Amino acid sequence: MNVDMQSLWVRLFLAGTIFNFLLYQTLELIAWRHRCTVGAFVPPELVGYVEPATLKQSIAYKNARYRLFVVRSFCFVAVSLFLMLSGFYVRLFFALWNGTHNAYASVLLFSLISSIPLEVISIPFDIYREFKIEKTFGFSNMTLRLWLLDSLKGLLVSVFVGLPLVCGAVTLFVHTNRWWLLLGSVYVAFSFLVSFVYPMLIAPLFNKFTPLEDGELKTALESLLTKTGFKAKSLLVMDASKRSGHSNAYFTGFGKGKRIVLYDTLIKQLSVSEIKAVLAHELGHYKKHHIAKKLCIMVPLIFGLLAVLNMLVRIPDLYISFGYPLEPSSVVGGAVQFLGLFLLIQVFSGFLPFVSFVSNMASRHDEFEADHFSAELCGSGQELSHALIVLNNKNLSPVSVPTVYSLLLYSHPPLLERLRALSATKPHANSKQTPI
Repeated sequence: MNVDMQSLWVRLFLAGTIFNFLLYQTLELIAWRHRCTVGAFVPPELVGYVEPATLKQSIAYKNARYRLFVVRSFCFVAVSLFLMLSGFYVRLFFALWNGTHNAYASVLLFSLISSIPLEVISIPFDIYREFKIEKTFGFSNMTLRLWLLDSLKGLLVSVFVGLPLVCGAVTLFVHTNRWWLLLGSVYVAFSFLVSFVYPMLIAPLFNKFTPLEDGELKTALESLLTKTGFKAKSLLVMDASKRSGHSNAYFTGFGKGKRIVLYDTLIKQLSVSEIKAVLAHELGHYKKHHIAKKLCIMVPLIFGLLAVLNMLVRIPDLYISFGYPLEPSSVVGGAVQFLGLFLLIQVFSGFLPFVSFVSNMASRHDEFEADHFSAELCGSGQELSHALIVLNNKNLSPVSVPTVYSLLLYSHPPLLERLRALSATKPHANSKQTPI
Protein backbone atom coordinates (compact mmCIF):
# COMPACT_ATOMS: atom_id res chain seq x y z
CA MET A 1 0.00 0.00 0.00
CA ASN A 2 1.54 3.27 -1.13
CA VAL A 3 0.56 5.89 1.43
CA ASP A 4 2.22 8.70 -0.52
CA MET A 5 0.28 7.89 -3.70
CA GLN A 6 -2.98 7.64 -1.76
CA SER A 7 -2.51 11.03 -0.15
CA LEU A 8 -1.52 12.47 -3.53
CA TRP A 9 -4.94 11.66 -5.01
CA VAL A 10 -6.70 13.16 -2.01
CA ARG A 11 -4.52 16.28 -2.11
CA LEU A 12 -5.19 16.71 -5.83
CA PHE A 13 -8.93 16.44 -5.26
CA LEU A 14 -8.85 18.90 -2.34
CA ALA A 15 -6.61 21.34 -4.20
CA GLY A 16 -8.82 21.32 -7.28
CA THR A 17 -12.06 21.60 -5.36
CA ILE A 18 -10.86 24.43 -3.12
CA PHE A 19 -9.18 26.25 -6.01
CA ASN A 20 -12.33 26.06 -8.11
CA PHE A 21 -14.53 27.20 -5.23
CA LEU A 22 -12.32 30.15 -4.25
CA LEU A 23 -11.78 31.21 -7.88
CA TYR A 24 -15.48 31.48 -8.67
CA GLN A 25 -16.29 33.07 -5.32
CA THR A 26 -13.59 35.67 -5.94
CA LEU A 27 -14.70 36.38 -9.50
CA GLU A 28 -18.34 36.75 -8.52
CA LEU A 29 -17.36 39.03 -5.62
CA ILE A 30 -15.33 41.20 -8.02
CA ALA A 31 -18.32 41.39 -10.38
CA TRP A 32 -20.66 42.27 -7.50
CA ARG A 33 -18.41 45.11 -6.31
CA HIS A 34 -18.10 46.34 -9.90
CA ARG A 35 -21.90 46.42 -10.26
CA CYS A 36 -22.29 48.28 -6.99
CA THR A 37 -19.75 50.95 -7.90
CA VAL A 38 -20.10 51.60 -11.65
CA GLY A 39 -22.89 49.25 -12.75
CA ALA A 40 -25.49 52.03 -13.00
CA PHE A 41 -23.24 54.33 -15.05
CA VAL A 42 -24.26 54.62 -18.71
CA PRO A 43 -21.13 54.54 -20.93
CA PRO A 44 -20.83 57.36 -23.50
CA GLU A 45 -21.38 54.89 -26.37
CA LEU A 46 -24.76 53.90 -24.96
CA VAL A 47 -26.22 57.28 -24.03
CA GLY A 48 -29.66 57.39 -25.61
CA TYR A 49 -29.74 53.61 -26.05
CA VAL A 50 -29.73 52.45 -22.43
CA GLU A 51 -31.71 53.99 -19.58
CA PRO A 52 -30.28 54.21 -16.03
CA ALA A 53 -33.45 52.52 -14.77
CA THR A 54 -32.67 49.50 -16.94
CA LEU A 55 -29.16 49.27 -15.52
CA LYS A 56 -30.52 49.46 -11.96
CA GLN A 57 -32.90 46.63 -12.80
CA SER A 58 -30.00 44.68 -14.26
CA ILE A 59 -28.00 45.17 -11.07
CA ALA A 60 -30.89 43.93 -8.94
CA TYR A 61 -31.33 40.89 -11.18
CA LYS A 62 -27.65 39.95 -11.17
CA ASN A 63 -27.39 40.51 -7.41
CA ALA A 64 -30.34 38.18 -6.81
CA ARG A 65 -28.65 35.48 -8.89
CA TYR A 66 -25.35 36.18 -7.11
CA ARG A 67 -26.88 35.58 -3.66
CA LEU A 68 -28.33 32.30 -4.86
CA PHE A 69 -24.97 31.33 -6.37
CA VAL A 70 -23.17 31.85 -3.04
CA VAL A 71 -25.54 29.63 -1.06
CA ARG A 72 -25.70 26.99 -3.79
CA SER A 73 -21.93 26.76 -4.25
CA PHE A 74 -21.34 26.37 -0.49
CA CYS A 75 -23.87 23.53 -0.34
CA PHE A 76 -22.50 21.79 -3.41
CA VAL A 77 -18.86 21.93 -2.38
CA ALA A 78 -19.69 20.67 1.12
CA VAL A 79 -21.65 17.70 -0.20
CA SER A 80 -19.07 16.94 -2.90
CA LEU A 81 -16.29 16.87 -0.32
CA PHE A 82 -18.30 14.58 1.94
CA LEU A 83 -19.23 12.14 -0.83
CA MET A 84 -15.65 11.78 -2.05
CA LEU A 85 -13.76 11.83 1.24
CA SER A 86 -16.20 9.53 3.06
CA GLY A 87 -15.67 6.86 0.41
CA PHE A 88 -19.33 6.92 -0.59
CA TYR A 89 -18.76 6.45 -4.32
CA VAL A 90 -16.22 3.63 -4.07
CA ARG A 91 -18.16 1.74 -1.41
CA LEU A 92 -21.37 2.17 -3.39
CA PHE A 93 -19.82 0.74 -6.55
CA PHE A 94 -18.35 -2.33 -4.87
CA ALA A 95 -21.54 -2.91 -2.88
CA LEU A 96 -23.45 -2.98 -6.17
CA TRP A 97 -20.81 -5.25 -7.73
CA ASN A 98 -20.90 -7.66 -4.79
CA GLY A 99 -24.69 -7.66 -4.92
CA THR A 100 -25.07 -8.24 -8.66
CA HIS A 101 -21.77 -9.69 -9.93
CA ASN A 102 -22.78 -8.17 -13.23
CA ALA A 103 -20.75 -5.42 -14.89
CA TYR A 104 -23.69 -3.83 -16.69
CA ALA A 105 -26.02 -3.83 -13.69
CA SER A 106 -23.29 -2.46 -11.41
CA VAL A 107 -22.37 0.42 -13.71
CA LEU A 108 -25.94 1.36 -14.63
CA LEU A 109 -27.10 1.32 -11.00
CA PHE A 110 -24.02 3.26 -9.94
CA SER A 111 -24.62 5.89 -12.64
CA LEU A 112 -28.15 6.37 -11.36
CA ILE A 113 -27.60 6.27 -7.60
CA SER A 114 -24.37 8.31 -7.52
CA SER A 115 -26.13 11.22 -9.25
CA ILE A 116 -29.02 11.37 -6.79
CA PRO A 117 -27.45 13.40 -3.91
CA LEU A 118 -26.39 16.43 -5.97
CA GLU A 119 -29.51 16.26 -8.14
CA VAL A 120 -31.74 16.32 -5.06
CA ILE A 121 -29.82 19.23 -3.57
CA SER A 122 -30.15 21.20 -6.82
CA ILE A 123 -33.96 20.97 -6.87
CA PRO A 124 -34.77 23.72 -4.32
CA PHE A 125 -32.20 26.04 -5.91
CA ASP A 126 -33.61 25.44 -9.38
CA ILE A 127 -37.15 26.05 -8.14
CA TYR A 128 -36.14 29.26 -6.36
CA ARG A 129 -34.28 30.57 -9.41
CA GLU A 130 -37.15 29.78 -11.79
CA PHE A 131 -40.17 30.71 -9.70
CA LYS A 132 -38.72 33.49 -7.55
CA ILE A 133 -35.88 35.26 -9.35
CA GLU A 134 -36.88 34.73 -12.99
CA LYS A 135 -40.55 35.49 -12.31
CA THR A 136 -39.76 38.54 -10.18
CA PHE A 137 -37.83 40.10 -13.05
CA GLY A 138 -40.40 39.17 -15.68
CA PHE A 139 -38.54 36.40 -17.49
CA SER A 140 -40.21 33.17 -16.46
CA ASN A 141 -43.56 32.06 -17.85
CA MET A 142 -43.03 28.59 -16.42
CA THR A 143 -45.79 26.80 -14.52
CA LEU A 144 -45.09 24.14 -11.91
CA ARG A 145 -46.74 21.54 -14.12
CA LEU A 146 -44.56 22.49 -17.09
CA TRP A 147 -41.44 22.51 -14.90
CA LEU A 148 -42.21 19.01 -13.63
CA LEU A 149 -42.91 17.76 -17.16
CA ASP A 150 -39.64 19.25 -18.42
CA SER A 151 -37.75 17.60 -15.55
CA LEU A 152 -39.35 14.23 -16.27
CA LYS A 153 -38.68 14.51 -20.01
CA GLY A 154 -35.09 15.55 -19.34
CA LEU A 155 -34.60 12.52 -17.09
CA LEU A 156 -36.06 10.15 -19.68
CA VAL A 157 -33.95 11.65 -22.48
CA SER A 158 -30.82 11.30 -20.33
CA VAL A 159 -31.64 7.65 -19.69
CA PHE A 160 -32.39 6.76 -23.30
CA VAL A 161 -29.40 8.70 -24.64
CA GLY A 162 -26.96 7.70 -21.91
CA LEU A 163 -27.96 4.05 -21.59
CA PRO A 164 -26.50 2.85 -24.92
CA LEU A 165 -23.30 4.85 -24.38
CA VAL A 166 -22.77 3.46 -20.88
CA CYS A 167 -23.47 -0.10 -22.00
CA GLY A 168 -21.08 0.30 -24.92
CA ALA A 169 -18.39 1.61 -22.58
CA VAL A 170 -18.82 -1.33 -20.20
CA THR A 171 -18.55 -3.78 -23.09
CA LEU A 172 -15.24 -2.21 -24.10
CA PHE A 173 -13.93 -2.14 -20.51
CA VAL A 174 -14.64 -5.85 -20.06
CA HIS A 175 -13.55 -7.23 -23.42
CA THR A 176 -10.56 -5.18 -24.59
CA ASN A 177 -7.51 -3.42 -23.21
CA ARG A 178 -7.77 -0.83 -25.98
CA TRP A 179 -11.10 0.41 -24.71
CA TRP A 180 -9.91 4.02 -24.75
CA LEU A 181 -9.34 3.99 -28.51
CA LEU A 182 -12.65 2.33 -29.30
CA LEU A 183 -14.55 4.39 -26.72
CA GLY A 184 -13.22 7.59 -28.27
CA SER A 185 -14.47 6.44 -31.67
CA VAL A 186 -17.85 5.46 -30.25
CA TYR A 187 -18.18 8.78 -28.41
CA VAL A 188 -17.39 10.86 -31.50
CA ALA A 189 -19.79 8.84 -33.67
CA PHE A 190 -22.46 8.98 -30.97
CA SER A 191 -22.10 12.76 -30.69
CA PHE A 192 -22.66 13.16 -34.43
CA LEU A 193 -25.68 10.87 -34.24
CA VAL A 194 -27.21 12.92 -31.42
CA SER A 195 -26.63 16.09 -33.47
CA PHE A 196 -28.77 14.58 -36.23
CA VAL A 197 -31.42 13.18 -33.91
CA TYR A 198 -31.76 16.17 -31.55
CA PRO A 199 -33.59 18.62 -33.85
CA MET A 200 -35.94 15.95 -35.17
CA LEU A 201 -36.78 13.89 -32.09
CA ILE A 202 -35.53 15.48 -28.87
CA ALA A 203 -36.10 19.24 -29.23
CA PRO A 204 -39.80 18.79 -30.22
CA LEU A 205 -40.38 17.05 -26.88
CA PHE A 206 -39.83 20.38 -25.14
CA ASN A 207 -40.87 23.04 -27.65
CA LYS A 208 -43.14 23.54 -30.62
CA PHE A 209 -41.42 24.40 -33.89
CA THR A 210 -43.45 26.00 -36.67
CA PRO A 211 -42.36 27.21 -40.11
CA LEU A 212 -41.69 30.94 -40.32
CA GLU A 213 -44.71 32.62 -41.86
CA ASP A 214 -44.52 34.20 -45.28
CA GLY A 215 -43.83 37.90 -45.12
CA GLU A 216 -41.14 40.55 -44.95
CA LEU A 217 -39.00 38.68 -42.40
CA LYS A 218 -39.01 35.37 -44.26
CA THR A 219 -38.25 37.10 -47.57
CA ALA A 220 -35.33 39.00 -46.01
CA LEU A 221 -33.87 35.89 -44.39
CA GLU A 222 -34.23 33.74 -47.48
CA SER A 223 -32.51 36.45 -49.50
CA LEU A 224 -29.66 36.42 -46.96
CA LEU A 225 -29.36 32.63 -47.16
CA THR A 226 -29.23 32.75 -50.96
CA LYS A 227 -26.57 35.45 -50.83
CA THR A 228 -24.34 33.33 -48.60
CA GLY A 229 -25.05 30.00 -50.31
CA PHE A 230 -26.34 28.50 -47.07
CA LYS A 231 -28.90 25.79 -47.76
CA ALA A 232 -31.26 25.16 -44.87
CA LYS A 233 -34.01 22.57 -44.77
CA SER A 234 -36.32 24.96 -42.96
CA LEU A 235 -36.72 28.28 -41.17
CA LEU A 236 -38.46 27.58 -37.89
CA VAL A 237 -39.90 29.58 -35.00
CA MET A 238 -39.64 28.08 -31.51
CA ASP A 239 -42.22 28.91 -28.83
CA ALA A 240 -39.57 29.97 -26.30
CA SER A 241 -41.98 32.44 -24.68
CA LYS A 242 -43.89 29.49 -23.21
CA ARG A 243 -41.07 29.23 -20.68
CA SER A 244 -38.96 32.38 -20.71
CA GLY A 245 -38.62 35.92 -21.98
CA HIS A 246 -34.96 35.36 -22.92
CA SER A 247 -34.27 35.23 -26.66
CA ASN A 248 -31.86 33.60 -29.08
CA ALA A 249 -31.36 32.20 -32.57
CA TYR A 250 -29.33 29.25 -33.77
CA PHE A 251 -28.92 26.71 -36.52
CA THR A 252 -28.63 23.00 -35.97
CA GLY A 253 -28.03 19.83 -37.96
CA PHE A 254 -25.63 18.94 -40.75
CA GLY A 255 -25.73 18.71 -44.51
CA LYS A 256 -29.19 18.84 -46.03
CA GLY A 257 -30.75 18.60 -42.57
CA LYS A 258 -29.61 22.05 -41.40
CA ARG A 259 -32.37 24.02 -39.69
CA ILE A 260 -32.45 27.66 -38.63
CA VAL A 261 -34.38 28.32 -35.44
CA LEU A 262 -35.59 31.72 -34.22
CA TYR A 263 -37.06 32.20 -30.76
CA ASP A 264 -40.48 33.82 -30.94
CA THR A 265 -39.22 36.26 -28.30
CA LEU A 266 -36.45 37.35 -30.68
CA ILE A 267 -38.99 38.10 -33.42
CA LYS A 268 -41.02 40.24 -31.01
CA GLN A 269 -38.01 42.17 -29.70
CA LEU A 270 -36.10 42.99 -32.89
CA SER A 271 -36.86 44.59 -36.25
CA VAL A 272 -36.54 42.66 -39.52
CA SER A 273 -33.16 44.23 -40.34
CA GLU A 274 -31.86 43.49 -36.84
CA ILE A 275 -32.95 39.84 -37.02
CA LYS A 276 -31.27 39.65 -40.41
CA ALA A 277 -28.03 40.92 -38.84
CA VAL A 278 -28.30 38.38 -36.01
CA LEU A 279 -28.78 35.55 -38.50
CA ALA A 280 -25.84 36.87 -40.53
CA HIS A 281 -23.76 36.54 -37.35
CA GLU A 282 -24.84 32.91 -36.97
CA LEU A 283 -24.05 32.27 -40.63
CA GLY A 284 -20.63 33.78 -39.98
CA HIS A 285 -19.84 30.86 -37.67
CA TYR A 286 -20.75 28.48 -40.48
CA LYS A 287 -18.95 30.31 -43.28
CA LYS A 288 -15.82 30.75 -41.17
CA HIS A 289 -15.87 27.01 -40.37
CA HIS A 290 -15.80 27.60 -36.62
CA ILE A 291 -17.58 24.36 -35.81
CA ALA A 292 -15.31 22.30 -38.09
CA LYS A 293 -12.21 23.91 -36.57
CA LYS A 294 -13.39 23.10 -33.06
CA LEU A 295 -13.98 19.49 -34.05
CA CYS A 296 -10.47 19.24 -35.51
CA ILE A 297 -9.14 20.27 -32.09
CA MET A 298 -11.58 18.41 -29.85
CA VAL A 299 -11.48 14.98 -31.51
CA PRO A 300 -7.68 14.46 -31.06
CA LEU A 301 -7.97 15.84 -27.53
CA ILE A 302 -10.66 13.29 -26.69
CA PHE A 303 -8.45 10.42 -27.81
CA GLY A 304 -5.40 11.85 -26.04
CA LEU A 305 -7.33 12.38 -22.81
CA LEU A 306 -8.77 8.86 -22.88
CA ALA A 307 -5.27 7.42 -23.47
CA VAL A 308 -4.02 9.17 -20.32
CA LEU A 309 -7.08 8.10 -18.33
CA ASN A 310 -6.50 4.52 -19.46
CA MET A 311 -3.19 4.58 -17.62
CA LEU A 312 -4.50 6.32 -14.52
CA VAL A 313 -7.51 4.03 -13.94
CA ARG A 314 -5.06 1.11 -13.58
CA ILE A 315 -3.56 2.57 -10.40
CA PRO A 316 -5.01 0.74 -7.35
CA ASP A 317 -4.20 3.64 -5.00
CA LEU A 318 -6.82 5.75 -6.82
CA TYR A 319 -9.57 3.50 -5.46
CA ILE A 320 -7.99 2.91 -2.07
CA SER A 321 -7.58 6.67 -1.55
CA PHE A 322 -11.33 7.19 -1.74
CA GLY A 323 -12.65 4.33 0.32
CA TYR A 324 -11.70 0.84 -0.87
CA PRO A 325 -10.21 -0.92 2.17
CA LEU A 326 -8.11 -3.54 0.35
CA GLU A 327 -5.56 -3.66 -2.46
CA PRO A 328 -6.67 -6.49 -4.74
CA SER A 329 -5.11 -6.82 -8.15
CA SER A 330 -8.60 -7.17 -9.63
CA VAL A 331 -9.32 -3.56 -8.76
CA VAL A 332 -7.61 -2.43 -11.97
CA GLY A 333 -9.50 -4.68 -14.35
CA GLY A 334 -12.90 -4.95 -16.00
CA ALA A 335 -15.90 -2.71 -15.40
CA VAL A 336 -14.34 -1.14 -12.31
CA GLN A 337 -12.49 1.13 -14.72
CA PHE A 338 -15.78 2.96 -15.15
CA LEU A 339 -15.51 3.86 -11.47
CA GLY A 340 -11.93 4.94 -12.10
CA LEU A 341 -13.05 7.34 -14.83
CA PHE A 342 -15.71 8.71 -12.50
CA LEU A 343 -13.19 9.29 -9.70
CA LEU A 344 -10.68 10.94 -12.03
CA ILE A 345 -13.37 13.33 -13.26
CA GLN A 346 -14.06 14.31 -9.65
CA VAL A 347 -10.34 14.71 -8.91
CA PHE A 348 -9.49 16.89 -11.89
CA SER A 349 -12.76 18.76 -12.52
CA GLY A 350 -11.66 21.50 -10.14
CA PHE A 351 -8.91 22.45 -12.58
CA LEU A 352 -11.29 22.90 -15.52
CA PRO A 353 -11.14 26.73 -15.29
CA PHE A 354 -7.72 26.49 -16.99
CA VAL A 355 -9.38 24.69 -19.90
CA SER A 356 -12.32 27.10 -19.89
CA PHE A 357 -9.96 30.06 -20.08
CA VAL A 358 -8.39 28.76 -23.31
CA SER A 359 -11.76 27.70 -24.69
CA ASN A 360 -13.30 31.10 -23.95
CA MET A 361 -10.43 32.89 -25.66
CA ALA A 362 -11.04 30.88 -28.83
CA SER A 363 -14.79 31.38 -28.56
CA ARG A 364 -14.51 35.17 -28.18
CA HIS A 365 -12.24 35.26 -31.23
CA ASP A 366 -14.91 33.40 -33.19
CA GLU A 367 -17.62 35.77 -31.99
CA PHE A 368 -15.68 38.82 -33.12
CA GLU A 369 -15.10 37.15 -36.47
CA ALA A 370 -18.81 36.31 -36.84
CA ASP A 371 -19.72 39.91 -35.91
CA HIS A 372 -17.33 41.17 -38.59
CA PHE A 373 -18.86 38.78 -41.12
CA SER A 374 -22.36 40.08 -40.28
CA ALA A 375 -21.26 43.70 -40.64
CA GLU A 376 -19.68 43.04 -44.04
CA LEU A 377 -22.65 41.01 -45.27
CA CYS A 378 -25.21 43.60 -44.14
CA GLY A 379 -23.17 46.56 -45.35
CA SER A 380 -22.44 47.89 -41.85
CA GLY A 381 -22.42 46.87 -38.22
CA GLN A 382 -25.21 49.28 -37.29
CA GLU A 383 -28.11 46.81 -37.28
CA LEU A 384 -26.20 44.14 -35.37
CA SER A 385 -25.10 46.79 -32.84
CA HIS A 386 -28.70 47.86 -32.33
CA ALA A 387 -29.76 44.22 -31.97
CA LEU A 388 -27.06 43.53 -29.37
CA ILE A 389 -28.12 46.56 -27.35
CA VAL A 390 -31.80 45.59 -27.43
CA LEU A 391 -31.06 41.99 -26.43
CA ASN A 392 -28.72 43.17 -23.69
CA ASN A 393 -31.47 45.43 -22.32
CA LYS A 394 -34.18 42.79 -22.61
CA ASN A 395 -32.04 40.16 -20.89
CA LEU A 396 -30.96 42.62 -18.16
CA SER A 397 -27.33 41.86 -18.89
CA PRO A 398 -24.66 44.24 -17.53
CA VAL A 399 -23.14 46.67 -20.03
CA SER A 400 -19.85 46.77 -18.13
CA VAL A 401 -18.04 43.85 -16.51
CA PRO A 402 -14.57 43.54 -14.93
CA THR A 403 -11.94 42.46 -17.45
CA VAL A 404 -10.74 39.50 -15.39
CA TYR A 405 -14.34 38.30 -15.03
CA SER A 406 -15.07 38.34 -18.75
CA LEU A 407 -11.70 36.80 -19.64
CA LEU A 408 -12.24 33.80 -17.39
CA LEU A 409 -16.00 33.29 -17.62
CA TYR A 410 -17.36 34.81 -20.84
CA SER A 411 -17.52 32.74 -24.00
CA HIS A 412 -18.87 35.86 -25.76
CA PRO A 413 -17.21 39.29 -25.63
CA PRO A 414 -18.92 41.86 -23.38
CA LEU A 415 -21.33 44.27 -25.07
CA LEU A 416 -19.04 47.30 -25.16
CA GLU A 417 -16.18 45.33 -26.71
CA ARG A 418 -18.46 44.03 -29.46
CA LEU A 419 -19.90 47.48 -30.15
CA ARG A 420 -16.46 49.06 -30.40
CA ALA A 421 -15.25 46.32 -32.73
CA LEU A 422 -18.36 46.73 -34.91
CA SER A 423 -17.98 50.50 -35.05
CA ALA A 424 -14.44 49.99 -36.32
CA THR A 425 -15.69 47.79 -39.16
CA LYS A 426 -15.52 49.74 -42.40
CA PRO A 427 -18.95 49.90 -44.08
CA HIS A 428 -19.36 49.14 -47.75
CA ALA A 429 -19.25 52.06 -50.13
CA ASN A 430 -23.02 52.19 -50.65
CA SER A 431 -23.98 51.86 -47.00
CA LYS A 432 -24.36 54.34 -44.18
CA GLN A 433 -23.30 53.62 -40.66
CA THR A 434 -24.04 55.76 -37.64
CA PRO A 435 -21.81 55.47 -34.60
CA ILE A 436 -22.96 53.59 -31.54
